[in-house]
Amino acid sequence: MIIVTGGAGFIGSNMVAALEARGKRVAIVDWLGHDDKWRNLAKRDLESIVAPERLDDFLENQSDEIEAIVHMGAISTTTETDVDLIIESNFRLSQKLWLWCAEHETQFIYASSGATYGDGAQGFADDESIEGLSRLRPLNAYGWSKHLFDRWLAQQNKFGCEPPRQCVGLKFFNVYGPNEYHKGGQRSVVDQIFPFTVRNEAFPLFKSYNPKYPDGGQLRDFIWVGDCVNVMLWLLDHPKVNGLFNLGTGQARSFADLARAVYQAAGKTPLIDFRDMPQELRGKYQYFTQADMTKLRGAGYDQPFTNLEEGVRLYVQTYLATADRYV
Repeated sequence: MIIVTGGAGFIGSNMVAALEARGKRVAIVDWLGHDDKWRNLAKRDLESIVAPERLDDFLENQSDEIEAIVHMGAISTTTETDVDLIIESNFRLSQKLWLWCAEHETQFIYASSGATYGDGAQGFADDESIEGLSRLRPLNAYGWSKHLFDRWLAQQNKFGCEPPRQCVGLKFFNVYGPNEYHKGGQRSVVDQIFPFTVRNEAFPLFKSYNPKYPDGGQLRDFIWVGDCVNVMLWLLDHPKVNGLFNLGTGQARSFADLARAVYQAAGKTPLIDFRDMPQELRGKYQYFTQADMTKLRGAGYDQPFTNLEEGVRLYVQTYLATADRYV
């Protein structure tokens, strides 16, 4: 059995679908709430749906059955201000799962984040050394909580603590794809733009407040969720691969490029406008992210990543523009 925390969420539910397709028994750990998040799981055969507060009992009762934990669960809202809640969910739970996997010799793959790089002043090399990690300055509490766990793991390695059978952290960059609809304002810009294409309206991108970047010229490493799933499946198949890895395409593209791709995938002429960025975001905004993928490639992952136009086309035409938008 494989446990996927955050299994009803965006990346987690895509991973659950892929594991089910492999014939794996899958249990998820998540809250479903009162909205349509349950639809992310509606097509799945599941071993169990475990509420996070009952996770300890589930691990104890099923310890002989669990071969891997894929830890995607987190408070991922970058504007969340309850830092105690963020630490409990994003740091302490990660510690507990790592320790359990170490004790039970279980594979452990967890979600870090490209947000750990802050404004990118230190570059985007996935250096997992204590010294390399100490130089990074995340811009928000979410990024800091992910960074805190990365640094804690580096300390465990320094002190020679016995690790899990496999331990891999993935610094996800800007992921887009189906099953993100419950995320509200944290949805990818692709999903936010699509309704504007249907109405033949201009989508308002954020204005730039950095003279190095024109309006719409802010750059991100956008990655198709299917590529993220393929990397995680490969890692499960290669338990000797360990470490902290970037997960992006290695190619930054502009928000204007992304917007044009959405309109074109919908068969519409691109219409782009610009709006003021909220004041509270202006000092915390990343103008450039681009994953250095050298380390993952060096570990042996050789599959190509989906380019922006193809990924957006897949998302729009296979999901967003259809009656059933779910994986």
